[in-house]
Amino acid sequence: MVESTLFTPWQSLIGGSLIGSAAVLLMWSMGRIAGISGIVAGALSERGEERTWRLSFLAGLFLGAILAAYFSGALVGVQSVASTPVLLVAGLLVGFGTRMGGGCTSGHGVCGISRFSLRSIVATVIFMASGAVTVFIVRHLMGEGV
Repeated sequence: MVESTLFTPWQSLIGGSLIGSAAVLLMWSMGRIAGISGIVAGALSERGEERTWRLSFLAGLFLGAILAAYFSGALVGVQSVASTPVLLVAGLLVGFGTRMGGGCTSGHGVCGISRFSLRSIVATVIFMASGAVTVFIVRHLMGEGV
């Protein structure tokens, strides 16, 4: 199994730069915040041109990730450690959490913090603390994982 916590400074720098650039480009070109949960929600509810740009953005996310993984060989030897039902429940919980938090880490963490939004800073701190507590519980108290 491939350890997913390896330190990869160059890949991280490139990935972070691409995410930031996409967020700036979307804000500059359309005046929109690159919050993925909001983009997904709008893609499901909006019509016309509003829906088109959202679906295009989401398609770019998926295609970009697939192409990057394919050409870099990043997924060679990677296998899921969770079953499909667990992954589905986890996805639903993440979706529920983004609704409760009024957005996701891309909207709050990338776009909100860069705009010095206090609401986004608080939300991101809560997201990160919740993730750290969850990892601690699962790995150390429940004895799962590495």
